[in-house]
Amino acid sequence: MSNMSSNTVNFKTLLLNRVLLKTAIIASMVIATSHMALAESFSFDRPGARLGTAIVPKGHVAWEQSVPTATYDERRVDGVDESQLTLQGDALFRIGVADDLELRVGWDGPIWQRKKDGANDTEIDGTGDVIIGVKKAIETNDENFTWAVLAEANLANGDDEFTAEEEIYTVASTIGFRASDDVSTGITMVYDYQDGDLAWSAIPSVGYNFSENVSGFSEYVYRKQESQHYESMINTGVMWMVNDRFQLDAMIGYSFNQQNPRFTAGLGFGYLF
Repeated sequence: MSNMSSNTVNFKTLLLNRVLLKTAIIASMVIATSHMALAESFSFDRPGARLGTAIVPKGHVAWEQSVPTATYDERRVDGVDESQLTLQGDALFRIGVADDLELRVGWDGPIWQRKKDGANDTEIDGTGDVIIGVKKAIETNDENFTWAVLAEANLANGDDEFTAEEEIYTVASTIGFRASDDVSTGITMVYDYQDGDLAWSAIPSVGYNFSENVSGFSEYVYRKQESQHYESMINTGVMWMVNDRFQLDAMIGYSFNQQNPRFTAGLGFGYLF
């Protein structure tokens, strides 16, 4: 009887171990598959001014952070040379609330600025505005053609030196087309309304893959505000997907505005929770 009992226990133990092993294998396959799905369907919006068409997966949060972005401006006013160096650590949190909808909460972040006006040299620091919005994907029934729309509001609640002063209401539309496995194109149209003035921006862009985990982009930004000179800038950058959820990126840009030349450079990261 003791041998029969021992054999029964061993059989049950063996059966349990096989069940646990199969469960672990299936769980690993599910996790790997979900990671692959996230990697294939999601991309971060940073860096650059363009807006991506991807939506954060439902129940996930994407944190996109600059560390930091640097901007250098030069201009000449009444015969006096002026320059301004700005360092900014802006952040964006994207929250997936539905399969085709995300909530966006942005912050212009801590800002440090150094201004030179002739012989005068001053430094100031503070925090910028908070921005809230939503982005929705539009069904196109074409895996190579994607489309999304955005609505957001800049609350103009930052420190006096770094706020927009009046709320800015923005609507945008962005489309993307995958020409091949290594090349994609797109264009983003942005319309800003602030205190009775309307501004619009057109941002065509091209993306390219260098390898499985490293990609790059180039974009041209054209912006025109009522009663103001147009602004134009070219940005280019590179992104490195360290893994399915973590991206490192870098960007440089230069404006062609004779009245206000501007250089921009920045480092940042994105992480999907």
